[in-house]
Amino acid sequence: MQEPRILTIILNYRTPEMTLKAAEAAMREMAELPGEVLVVENGSGDDSLAILQREAEARGWTRGGRLRVLDSTRNGGFGAGVNFGIRAGMSDGSAPDFYYLLNSDAWPDPGTIRHLRDFLIAHPRAGLAGSGVRGVDDDPHRTAFRFPSIASEFEGSIRFGPVSRLLSRAIVAIPLPQRATRIDWTAGASLMIRREVIEATGGFDETFFLYFEETDLCRRALDAGWTTHYLPDCAVVHVGSASTGMKSWTRTPGYWFDSRRHYFIKTHGHIYALCATLALIAGQSAWQLRRLIQRKPQADPDRFLGDLIAHSLTAPFRRPATRPEPAVLTPLTEDEA
Repeated sequence: MQEPRILTIILNYRTPEMTLKAAEAAMREMAELPGEVLVVENGSGDDSLAILQREAEARGWTRGGRLRVLDSTRNGGFGAGVNFGIRAGMSDGSAPDFYYLLNSDAWPDPGTIRHLRDFLIAHPRAGLAGSGVRGVDDDPHRTAFRFPSIASEFEGSIRFGPVSRLLSRAIVAIPLPQRATRIDWTAGASLMIRREVIEATGGFDETFFLYFEETDLCRRALDAGWTTHYLPDCAVVHVGSASTGMKSWTRTPGYWFDSRRHYFIKTHGHIYALCATLALIAGQSAWQLRRLIQRKPQADPDRFLGDLIAHSLTAPFRRPATRPEPAVLTPLTEDEA
């Protein structure tokens, strides 16, 4: 029986040096596993493609088709870039058994890719498995989550202990499990996905430019009968926000608000989405009042509450983004690859 194959997909957006480090770690981990590494240059608009192609060839990674660098030609966001890689498939044109998503600013510990794959092999109804994630300072990142809800929007924005205790079962980021645990969703920084999940869901919804796309995929996978799991026994080191710049946001970009709104409407409908936004506004308003009275430090990007309200008032009058119908992704042609 042929050992299941893995296609490791790494997206690059203006971080070629970091992407090369991630690719090097992935190549090391894939050395004894059947499969390939695919680096997708995701429309950086700089010299990333030339750097990645030159270095990959110079380091001998491209020999035998073990690593390819492909140009998506546009920056359609995280989901669009991953879908491009999924459509590209293996170098022989076939589909792998598993897709492993690795952020360009993440480096797997020894055995991580194998451990994630083997878990999915051993658990036939498990569709997605994410590893532990820790920062370069060795602090663990919370990447095991519940699905967002009206209650979680209020709890997360009000930042008030009694409310958090009352709504503890709604808090999105759960305490990090100490053993393999079924969860609602996990981050795409280090995520193994069964091919059948992609076939059942059609891949990522490209309406999400950034944020909420993993949440949505795990939700649709669950609807199709596939569960998501968090495995703390393997991990990656993750810089975090290297491409998005989230840690240094002075204002929340419009695409974050767009993604949040799209998720709630798509998953729960317009009325629920409105209630979730009102809960977020109420929690934020209470938090801002406490900040003023107690002189607490700022915890959100500048003008977050105002931007949230402005987006909520104008979004219904803007042309809604269309999303692709769930379907098996069409393989790339030779010219596209």
